[in-house]
Amino acid sequence: MSHTPHELAEEFPAEVEKMHKLKLENAHFAKLFDEYHEVNRAVHRAEVSVEPTDDAHEGELRKQRARLKDEIWALISAA
Repeated sequence: MSHTPHELAEEFPAEVEKMHKLKLENAHFAKLFDEYHEVNRAVHRAEVSVEPTDDAHEGELRKQRARLKDEIWALISAA
């Protein structure tokens, strides 16, 4: 298990400018972006035991983060 935050700027470093533009111009993208960061922070807090949770809940958070990341990538790719 990695305890490294999965920030979108680190996940897609070549797309930082495009993400910034999409956040300003696309309300759906902005919502997904914010939701991703909320879920990502929850996963990270669980990983480092700041907010301990059971394995099943942490697994669900990870799946949610992956789904959001996939949807975000689809929007980035289409832009």
